[in-house]
Amino acid sequence: MDKWTRAHWELFAVVSASFFLDGVLFSLVPATVYLLPGLADYAVYIFAANSLAFMAGALALGALTDRVGRRLGLIVSLSIYTAVAFAFVALYWAGWINLATALLVTSLINFGVGGEVGPAYAAIAELSPPYLRGRAIMLATNFWNIGAAVIAGLSLWYKELAEDPGTVVLNTFYSALALAVVVFFARLHLPESPRWLAAAGRVAEAKALAKRLLGTEEVNPATLEIGLGEAVRRYLFRLSVLITVTATQLVTYNIAAYYSPYAEGFAYGPESAPVVIAVANLGASLGAFLFIPLIDASRRAALLSAFLGGFATAVGLAVVHGAPQWAYLAVLFFNLVFSEWAWASLSALESELFPTGVRSSVVGLVTASAWLINTAAVFTEGVLTAGQFLALNAAIWLIGAMAATTWALRGVESAKRRLEELI
Repeated sequence: MDKWTRAHWELFAVVSASFFLDGVLFSLVPATVYLLPGLADYAVYIFAANSLAFMAGALALGALTDRVGRRLGLIVSLSIYTAVAFAFVALYWAGWINLATALLVTSLINFGVGGEVGPAYAAIAELSPPYLRGRAIMLATNFWNIGAAVIAGLSLWYKELAEDPGTVVLNTFYSALALAVVVFFARLHLPESPRWLAAAGRVAEAKALAKRLLGTEEVNPATLEIGLGEAVRRYLFRLSVLITVTATQLVTYNIAAYYSPYAEGFAYGPESAPVVIAVANLGASLGAFLFIPLIDASRRAALLSAFLGGFATAVGLAVVHGAPQWAYLAVLFFNLVFSEWAWASLSALESELFPTGVRSSVVGLVTASAWLINTAAVFTEGVLTAGQFLALNAAIWLIGAMAATTWALRGVESAKRRLEELI
């Protein structure tokens, strides 16, 4: 499994499309809630409910994926959020979108999106060659940012084409649904992970699949296959650092890219949300390509450089708030470049530092822990001014930089090493 083949390209394409769709779906609510009558004032509560649902989806479907396989886990998650997105459109058409239905439907969408993380990370990590694993994970997950930027841009375009807010909202959701249908059919052809098959005791099937996909019957043996509880005890240091850096990256990304326009006193108003989302995710999207030379050279150096750069630009973001909007957006762009670097680094680490039998569950656990912390951060938006919110953003980046420094000094260097060497 040490050569990049056509099978890798096919897997990369399907997983990348999945993350593109995830970015689209996660961004639907922040990009359109200011257009929904009577709901903009409750944005904090909607974001908090969505955050909790994302956490629950990561836990539940992460664990499910370790039982039923990467392919089926991805199909289940997509089925959930596609069906619920159709339900949102139907409810909107019927005039039944109020606070209660908006909380329910948007949270169910985020439950499905959260459930994507574990199976998607596990699938691409388990099939990628060691020397390319970091950039494969980074470039695939980067399609989340591209999807978010695209849907925010489309929302702005629809707003220019139609004065009716309802038309803008529906057109934005229609675009997401059309993409979801395409990705669903592509996902039906996704191959199962030979590593997962071997870990599940289906060794003959794993060898046959590896032969068909990769031209070799070599299947890495399932080693140290333990339960989630034992994994937490055995790898407590790894988990502690990963939860810290994942939570800090997640919270700062969401504050800067999604939540800040809805904070009290935000200098550019809530109507700037689509522009903020588009610029932020454009910076993140381009940042991945700048990171290619470093991600597979050293995971420790990659993580540390990401958080040091993120902290410095977050301080700059707090300083320029209230300046002309172009200046704020310029600093936001570069802050999200480093945010993408951080996400790429921790995504690779989450995917490779734990045994196959619990890989998706651990990714779900780390993701859920981060989203629980994110939920608490959302509620601070209701009591902090925009300036204080951005200062908190910089302080959280500093916490992440401290954790990244700890990993640089004491963590395992996982770049270019086989997964079995790291457990």
